[in-house]
Amino acid sequence: MDYFWELFFGGLTRGSIYALIALGYTMVYGIIELINFAHGEVYMIGAFTGLIVAGVFSLMGFSGASLLVLAMVIAVLYSSAYGYTIEKIAYKPLRGASRLAPLISAIGMSIFLQNYVLLAQTSDFLPFPALIPEFDFMEPYIDYLGSSELVIILTTVLVMIALTVLIKFTKIGKAMRATAQNKKMAMLTGVNVDHVISMTFIIGSGLAAVGGVLIATHIGQINFYIGFIAGLKAFTAAVLGGIGSIPGAVLGSLILGWTESFATGYISSDYEDVFAFCLLVLILIFRPAGILGRSTTQKV
Repeated sequence: MDYFWELFFGGLTRGSIYALIALGYTMVYGIIELINFAHGEVYMIGAFTGLIVAGVFSLMGFSGASLLVLAMVIAVLYSSAYGYTIEKIAYKPLRGASRLAPLISAIGMSIFLQNYVLLAQTSDFLPFPALIPEFDFMEPYIDYLGSSELVIILTTVLVMIALTVLIKFTKIGKAMRATAQNKKMAMLTGVNVDHVISMTFIIGSGLAAVGGVLIATHIGQINFYIGFIAGLKAFTAAVLGGIGSIPGAVLGSLILGWTESFATGYISSDYEDVFAFCLLVLILIFRPAGILGRSTTQKV
């Protein structure tokens, strides 16, 4: 039974990280109906920023939770700036173009950022310090739930609550919902659609940075390629739950995390990615809109 709970909480931890990244995909798609394929690289840049910040501030005497908070805050700010820049360079100039043009532009931005970090850092895996302290009260549960897993899960829950409040009860959240429903009508009512789109990229990039720092300190290493795999998995989770749906992104991420965890635990770890993408194929065959997605009819 302990092994079951170990796999359960391991899948919950994976799903929590996927959710932080998948929210960026689904928010951008909900606003402009395009996929930001450079989003995984923003997650990777957030992890590298956290590593650099942790190294600098540890030399200044910071440690433990304060070092984690500093690394996360600065990583969020830095990655949000990248998200804003990506939107201005790769998306805004192509807003009136065909849907294929910004898609290719985003893929090009993804490749550029990968190679930029490769040249600026190294192709090797770099050790990431364990910034999450071990909690004494977690000792009885250490066999299946450690302190880092607990922090990742709780952080994800708090982020989800904050994002829900932002979208439902704030001015920018209402503007996001209006833009997602009908951009032209939102503009007629005075909504600055360009500002809304930029804020969506900023928020999504900040969430990805949180995930990048948390998973890096949990695993203990990073390299320039982690954004591609994590981004692909998070995109799969967003499609699984229903691209464009925030609850769907969270649900799809949790299902994907549990699927990978239980499948690798009870069958084989060699086919971890196979199980994830087989699940995606089944969902696309039997429910193309995703679990919580809505099928729409396009008039021609």
